[in-house]
Amino acid sequence: MEINCLSCGHKVDIGDAYDDFEGAIKCFVCGGFLRIRTEQGQVKSVKLAGAQEFAPPSESETEDKARTL
Repeated sequence: MEINCLSCGHKVDIGDAYDDFEGAIKCFVCGGFLRIRTEQGQVKSVKLAGAQEFAPPSESETEDKARTL
């Protein structure tokens, strides 16, 4: 299965491992992040996503989560 990067247009081969998947992939050509959703081997949605969506949580976010647990 291939998806065109919405940032640079490169064809990203995601293979069969992503037949039923919802999450992020990264274009290895431009470094753009794509949020994708696939079902039964078919692409259902592709959106350009910012890197901040996939960055590790900040220290304050981690502390806030620890307090609520």
